[in-house]
Amino acid sequence: MLPKLRYDNRGFTLIELMVVIIILGILAMWVAPKIMGRPGEARQVKARLDIQNLENALKLYKLDNGIYPTTEQGLQALVEQPESGTIPKKWKQGGYLEKGRVPKDPWGNEFVYLSPGLKSDFDIISYGLDGAPGGEGENKDINNWEIE
Repeated sequence: MLPKLRYDNRGFTLIELMVVIIILGILAMWVAPKIMGRPGEARQVKARLDIQNLENALKLYKLDNGIYPTTEQGLQALVEQPESGTIPKKWKQGGYLEKGRVPKDPWGNEFVYLSPGLKSDFDIISYGLDGAPGGEGENKDINNWEIE
């Protein structure tokens, strides 16, 4: 005697799968432009966060050494002990930045560092996409004195 074949009806039908795929496609077409249309805004947020991290590292540098690095020593003083200008006596071995290097802004440009600054003890500036002072939108400058 041959065994009876059972048909298991627990799977999805082709039509059910097609409906789900169409719904996911519609959602993707609606959501993707909203997410993908904001890379400039995301870069500006990252620049602000990088500037805040640099500010914190500079404050730690000052706590150890009593002064901020000069403009000539630059932000590089946070990863390598300065050998010119006022030499810090208690420079922290390993530096003040976690990755051991000074980050570039999200557009690949160097951050501008001034000490003493025009607005405070030190200024950190990213000139945005165009890499030049001033501008609107993604070219807008991001400064440490304007970050809350």
